[in-house]
Amino acid sequence: MSLLVAIDQGTTSTRTVAFDRDLNVIHSEQKEYSLKYPNDGWVEIEPDELMASVHNTLDPVLEACSDIVALGITNQRETTLVWDASTGEPIYNAIVWQDRRTAEDCMKLKKDGYEEIIRNKTGLLLDPYFSATKISWILDNVDGARQKATNGELRFGTVDTYLLWQLSEGVIYKTDVTNASRTNLFNIHSKLWDQELLDIFNIPSSMLPEVHSSDAMFGEISRKNRKINISGVIGDQQSALVGQRCFESGQMKATFGTGCFLMVNTGDQSNLSTSGLLNTIGYGISNQIPYALEGSIFSAGTIIQWLRDEMKFFSDSSQSIDFLCERGDSKDIFFIPGFTGIGAPHWNSEIRAAFYGITRDTSQKDITTAAFKALIYQVIDIKDALENDGIEIKNLSIDGGMASNGMFCQLLSDYLNHEVSVPSSLESTAIGAAITAGLGANYFSINELQESEGNFEVFKPRAGIFDAEDLKKWRKFLGVLLEAYN
Repeated sequence: MSLLVAIDQGTTSTRTVAFDRDLNVIHSEQKEYSLKYPNDGWVEIEPDELMASVHNTLDPVLEACSDIVALGITNQRETTLVWDASTGEPIYNAIVWQDRRTAEDCMKLKKDGYEEIIRNKTGLLLDPYFSATKISWILDNVDGARQKATNGELRFGTVDTYLLWQLSEGVIYKTDVTNASRTNLFNIHSKLWDQELLDIFNIPSSMLPEVHSSDAMFGEISRKNRKINISGVIGDQQSALVGQRCFESGQMKATFGTGCFLMVNTGDQSNLSTSGLLNTIGYGISNQIPYALEGSIFSAGTIIQWLRDEMKFFSDSSQSIDFLCERGDSKDIFFIPGFTGIGAPHWNSEIRAAFYGITRDTSQKDITTAAFKALIYQVIDIKDALENDGIEIKNLSIDGGMASNGMFCQLLSDYLNHEVSVPSSLESTAIGAAITAGLGANYFSINELQESEGNFEVFKPRAGIFDAEDLKKWRKFLGVLLEAYN
């Protein structure tokens, strides 16, 4: 049986999945690893742990699957690595997309008047979320790094580029348009690294990889005495867009993983949002490079992990459904999930998580319900922002680990007052990487994918569940915190 293999390199784990031609899962391996929090707002990964998670999931899949047509890679996007060009050794830990250490650097650049230039060229905001200020921080804070970069001795990559380099032993130094578009260094209109942006962030062009279409033939790697072609590389949220078959303008998906990301395909239309959303590249497949609007929520699954690991409310994330009120009643407890700041459409790096309204009789169920509801309210904020930008959501297709919680999906439908569709396979991100690799290897065509129908569970809104006054109170609490941290 001919198979496609996808490496899904996420924020807290790596999965490697083998799919058949119909995109059924044939074999899957997953390995979790820990994040490091050396200072307030700092989030890092040890590169050796990251690579170990890749090897420890890829190798068993290769051993179990004999006929592999191609390999695709999808990855956490803005996470930043810098390494020595000669040895391949990282000069610092990977700085994760959630990391907020460069907030002051971003504020200085804003005061210096660079925000509009960056926004017009990249479609992104000037925020610590993106890679550029992370690169600058490494060059300015690791001994000798700035001089080495000037000498052309260092390389930068988002996680996809780092994996390509390491798996090919330094032969492949490339990225794709989706990952490049998340760096604040890539002009999404010219589809090129932009020298003016490099000058603003003081980053030498020698540090940057070649940029290719997502379904390009990136090269060949050797593993377990086998040679495997890599014909797909795509950022995780764009990969979920492909995995959900959002190939037409106006189609939308939401992924509830470590964070939550809503993305809508806008086709050839590059929409500069006036509501705090991001204008980015949707994918680069079959000679098409459409744009997309995205709303980013920094904390989603991490909220549930925190309740599990730090608060000890439950021992397994799946048990959280037992602590969630089916009507969303948190008894006037409100939660702002600003563990590492808050994303779209508010974009505040300094705000931190907070509960409000706790009384002596507040229960674990009240707190858990408030946490889930905070995520739903952030989705509503992004929905409103999309509508302000002229995009109306008629329904929503969701994936990711939290989509397995049926009660959460039902509440999401109730509060949005829209149908919520959940695919039978929640592997949309890995499926997107497999699709991208399959297209790159001419294994199937995009027309075949558009014609295929998936199986979905559809949640329809119930009357009388959504409480507009409760949302108003949550927004008031958020407004107080945003004002305090402005």
